[in-house]
Amino acid sequence: MPKGMKVNMYDYLIVGAGLYGAVFAHELTNQGKKCLVIDRRNHIAGNIYTENVSGINVHKYGAHIFHTSDQEVWEYVNRFAQFNHYINSPVAVYKDELYNLPFNMNTFSRMWGIRTPKEAKAKIAQQVAELGITKPQNLEEQALSLVGRDVYEKLVKGYTEKQWGRDCRDLPAFIIKRLPCRFTYDNNYFSDRYQGIPMGGYTQMVEKMLEGVEVRLNTDFFDLIRRQPDIAEKIVYTGCIDEYFGYCYGPLAYRSVRFETEELQEENYQGNAVVNYTEGEVPWTRIIEHKHFEFGTQPTTVISREYSAEWKPGMEPYYPVNDEVNAALYARYQALAQKQGNVIFGGRLGQYRYYDMDKVIRAALDDLKNIV
Repeated sequence: MPKGMKVNMYDYLIVGAGLYGAVFAHELTNQGKKCLVIDRRNHIAGNIYTENVSGINVHKYGAHIFHTSDQEVWEYVNRFAQFNHYINSPVAVYKDELYNLPFNMNTFSRMWGIRTPKEAKAKIAQQVAELGITKPQNLEEQALSLVGRDVYEKLVKGYTEKQWGRDCRDLPAFIIKRLPCRFTYDNNYFSDRYQGIPMGGYTQMVEKMLEGVEVRLNTDFFDLIRRQPDIAEKIVYTGCIDEYFGYCYGPLAYRSVRFETEELQEENYQGNAVVNYTEGEVPWTRIIEHKHFEFGTQPTTVISREYSAEWKPGMEPYYPVNDEVNAALYARYQALAQKQGNVIFGGRLGQYRYYDMDKVIRAALDDLKNIV
């Protein structure tokens, strides 16, 4: 070996121990590549991390229900976990009224005292016609033109304004392209073929993905690369793409979420895993009761109140703000990323998009095919 030639300690440095990084690490390790996975946090599994509290697997970063119609992805995750038969059937509280979600015949029957799909469709059509909105100029008008005034005011308006921190009239119409109404008495929120929660929690699933892989927690990528710039031949980066480039064009916008989690000395707090609070005056968006994801029978329960928040540097970014300004800004960062020959940007932060879990896995598997 020529004198002075630097040797990479690893084939791949994988930044982030969430789903995208774990899939990459597992597959590349199986191909004989030497991988190092790092994460800023003190745990693996990213935002799907579950923590055991009194025998209850608590979703520390919000509810995550696995659902997919992608058979290959479903078979893939079942290599690492056994899934239960949990079906997501949230309910919504508006003042003293309780409604099923998604908007279905149970919702419409409770709201209007009707019984048949024909009656429900006629009621919605009547309200939409009375409003006479032909070219929606904002989110409020878009939603009203889709579902009418009753559903909008009770189940859309307050929740949406809490989620975005803005009046619905100040939000662009394209955020709500459609509001699906199901004219059946089926409370299953998802229409995907496969659905469930890993028995024992998501952390165990990611642990199995990372078996045989070196993982360093509490490790900052920028500190590590400053100290060891040649640590790996290639980098898989799942952090914020704008942070990678030093926010040279300015920061991308996100919405964040704050959680208030507590263990209660009672067996059953709300009778459902997910309860949305759609009234604007209630400060939280929803309450999660974690034991119901796994049909728990523990003597106590753990609940989390979720509060939507404006993101600021230092906070955990959750949802990209997909407006025209941020789309244009991301395109500029994406152009820089394409010039990085030895860096792969992936996941919701690296690609600045909201991903369901199955789509993260699909993206990782597809990206792996492109590099192998």
